[in-house]
Amino acid sequence: MELKAITGTPIEAENNAAADLLIANCLAAAAQGELTALYDLGVAFSTGSHGATCDLVEAHKWFNLAATRGHEEAAWCRADVSEEMTAREIAEAQRRARQWLADEARKAA
Repeated sequence: MELKAITGTPIEAENNAAADLLIANCLAAAAQGELTALYDLGVAFSTGSHGATCDLVEAHKWFNLAATRGHEEAAWCRADVSEEMTAREIAEAQRRARQWLADEARKAA
């Protein structure tokens, strides 16, 4: 699972299954606390690459989760996507991040 290099390159239709698998693997790695996976999900959702739909709320959520764990570039990316979002969208992204953390804590218990 190497998602770090994604930069918004479009994926052809025949690669959609592989792209979906890549996102699924990245989600699984994020659930295991892999910092790079959190950041990579933010990149995927902010650019609409690797099978992800462009969704700034989701991108902000993942960048926020990575940034709170010390990923410096994620903090910069979170600020960048925030500039294109409304206050309501940012609040929703923050709510989703808190919910993800709560869900992960319940799974770990």
